[in-house]
Amino acid sequence: MNEIMPGSPASDGERTETDALGSRRIDDAHYYGIQTVRAHENFSISGKTIADVPGFVASVIRIKQAAALANLAAGGLPKEIAEAIVAAGKFCLEDFEPSQFCVDIYHGGGGTAANMNVNEVLANRANEALTGHKGYDCVHPNTHVNMGQSTNDVIPSAMKLAVYGLLARLQGSGSTLVEALAAREAEFAGVIKLSRTCFQDALPITLGQQLSGYRHGFQRILRELAAAKDKCLHLPLGATAIGTEFGALAGYKAEIYAELRRITGLELEPDENFFDGLQNADQWISISGVLKALALSVAKMCADLRLMSSGPRAGLSEITLPAVQPGSSIMPGKTNPVIPEMAIQVYFRVLGNDATVTRACEGELDLNVWESIILNAVTESIVLLDRTIPLLVSKCIVGLTANETACRRAAEGSLALSTAIAAVFDYPKAGSVARFAAERGMLVKDAAVEMSLLSRQEAEELFEVSLFADPLRYQTVIQKYRLLAQQGVLGGAATE
Repeated sequence: MNEIMPGSPASDGERTETDALGSRRIDDAHYYGIQTVRAHENFSISGKTIADVPGFVASVIRIKQAAALANLAAGGLPKEIAEAIVAAGKFCLEDFEPSQFCVDIYHGGGGTAANMNVNEVLANRANEALTGHKGYDCVHPNTHVNMGQSTNDVIPSAMKLAVYGLLARLQGSGSTLVEALAAREAEFAGVIKLSRTCFQDALPITLGQQLSGYRHGFQRILRELAAAKDKCLHLPLGATAIGTEFGALAGYKAEIYAELRRITGLELEPDENFFDGLQNADQWISISGVLKALALSVAKMCADLRLMSSGPRAGLSEITLPAVQPGSSIMPGKTNPVIPEMAIQVYFRVLGNDATVTRACEGELDLNVWESIILNAVTESIVLLDRTIPLLVSKCIVGLTANETACRRAAEGSLALSTAIAAVFDYPKAGSVARFAAERGMLVKDAAVEMSLLSRQEAEELFEVSLFADPLRYQTVIQKYRLLAQQGVLGGAATE
C-alpha cells in the first residue's frame, strides 16, 4: 500500500517496512516507520501529538542516546551502531521536526506507539548516515535502538524528565508572582481597609497584610512544588517490561544512569523498587495535586481582586485594576477584570486535569497503561499556569492601585469595631454598643461616646482604625484602657 501521511511533503521514492502484522510502503521522505504509520491511522483524534508536549520527545531521545552508550559499554552494541544512534539523536534534538513525531497523545498500549515512533526515527536516521538511505539494513528500531529497554520503563522515565524541566520553569514564574506581591505588600502597608468574613464586615486590616497572605501562601506552595519536582529524579528506567530487568545486559543499568546524568546534568537515580515504579502512579497524583493547589490559590486571589475592584461606583471599589481592554460591546466606559477572569478559567481546566490524573493513576496489575493521558493532563496544567502567572503579574498585579479613601471609610464604619469595647469592658457591653450604633446608623465610636462609655478624645484614640491592624500598638492601648475601665474613670461611666 502506498502510504503518504496527510500534510507531509511528497517524495521521489518509497521503501517497504515490515512488522508482525505485515508490510507497508512508506514515503521515503519520512524518518518514522510502519508502527508510527499504524498509530497515526488508529489514534488520530485530538490533533495534539507527542511532539506538542514540551520536552517529552527530547527526553525519550536522550534516554535512547544514554541506552546506546550503556549498551556499548556492556558489550551489547558495536561502536559504529551505538555512535550512529547517538548522532541520530543529536540530529533530531538540534533540528527538531515535529512532523516526524506524529503519534497522537491519546493512544493505547501504555505508550508503545510513542516509544516506537522515536525508535523508528532514530533508526532510519542512523541508517541514512551509515548507508546513505533509510531502512533497517544496519540499525533496527527494536533490536538496536530499543536494546535493554521496554516502553514500560522508557515512557514513565521520559515523562519525569520532561515534567522536571517544566516544573523548573513554573517555579520561576511562581517566584515572579511572589516578588510582585511582596513589592505591593510593602507599598500598601499603610492602607487601612475592611476585612470581610462570610461576606460580612469584620475588623480593619491593611491591604499590605491581605496581600501578605497571598504572598506567603504562594511561597509555601513553591516549596511543595520543589518537592514535587524532586520526585521526578527517581526513574523506573532499567526495569524493562515488568520490573525484573529482563532483557538488559549485566552492567547496563549502572551505565545508563551514569550516561543519563551526564547528558541531562540531573542527579537521577533508579526507583527503589522497580515493580512499584511500573505498577503505581500515585506520584503523579501528588504532582498534579500541587498544581491544583497553585491554580486554586491563584483563582482565590483573583476572585478576591474581582470583588475588591467591583463597581467602580456601586461595588466595593477598594482597588482599581489596570484596564487592558474595553469591557462591553454596548456599554461605553465599562472595563472588566479580564485578567483575573482568565486566570480563574485556567484553574477550572487544571482542576479537570487533576481529576483525569486521579482516575488514570488507578491502573491495574503490573503496569499503569494510562500514562499518555497523565502526561497530557499534567503538562497541560503546568504550561497553562506557566503562561498565566506572568500575564497576571504584568497586566494586573503590578498596576493595581488602592482607593485609600474608600477603604478607610469602610473600615471606620464597621460594627465589628465594637470588638474594642469587648476587649476593654466585656462582650455584653460591646453588643449593646453595636446594637445602639446599628439602630441609629452611627459609627461605633460615636455610639460609645453617646452611651457615655468613652469621652470623645478616648473614643478617637481607641477607635483609630490603624490600631486594629497593629498588634503591638493594639495591645498597649487596650491594656491602658482596661486599667482605666477598672478604675472607673473612662468617659465618666461607672464600670460594673
